[in-house]
Amino acid sequence: MKNLIIYAHPNSASLNHFFKQTVVESLLQSGQEVVVRDLNEISFNPVLSLEDMNGQRMRKVTDDVKTEQDFITWADQIIFIYPIWWTGMPAIMKGYIDRVFSYGFAYRYDQGVQKGLLAGKQTVIINSHGKSNAEYETMGMDKALALTSDTGIFKYSGLEIKQHFYFDKADRASSENILEWTKQIKMLFEEKVICD
Repeated sequence: MKNLIIYAHPNSASLNHFFKQTVVESLLQSGQEVVVRDLNEISFNPVLSLEDMNGQRMRKVTDDVKTEQDFITWADQIIFIYPIWWTGMPAIMKGYIDRVFSYGFAYRYDQGVQKGLLAGKQTVIINSHGKSNAEYETMGMDKALALTSDTGIFKYSGLEIKQHFYFDKADRASSENILEWTKQIKMLFEEKVICD
C-alpha cells in the first residue's frame, strides 16, 4: 500500500512528531511504501492567493500545489497528523487544504450535485489537543470537530475515514498515556496490513 503522511507541527520534539515517527516505522516494518510531506519542513505556503483562486476556476494550479496533488494521486492511504489549536487545524494545514484540495481535483459539482473526487482512498487522522475528551464532549466540541473536518473536508472530498484519533490532555500526557496511544496507532496499521 502507498501511504502519504501529511504532517504539520514545527517542533521536532513534539508529541505529534513522535506520532509521525511511530506511523512511519510501523508502515516501513510492514513493507509498505511511505512518503512524508512535513509542511513546515518544506515551507509550504498556506496562503490562498488571488492567483490560486483564479487558477482553480480554470482548473489550473501552481507548481507547488501540483506537486502536492501528485502525491495525493499516488497514495492509496493519506494519514494526516496535526495538533488541534484553537479548536481547529494549524494554519499551515488549513492552508494546505485550501490550496491543494481544489475544485476539479478534490471535488466538483455535477449538475449542482457535489461529488468527492478522492473516492477510493482511505484516510487516518491523528490529532492531539490540550483539553480532555470529556470537556470537549460537554462543550459539544467533539461533534463540531467531526463536522468541520471529517464531514466538511475529508468525506466531502470522497475520502473514506478509517480512524480519527483524538489524543487528549496531550500537553500533560503521562508515559502511560503515550504508551497506550502508541499501541493504538501500531494496532491500526498492523490491522491494515492484515486486511489488505
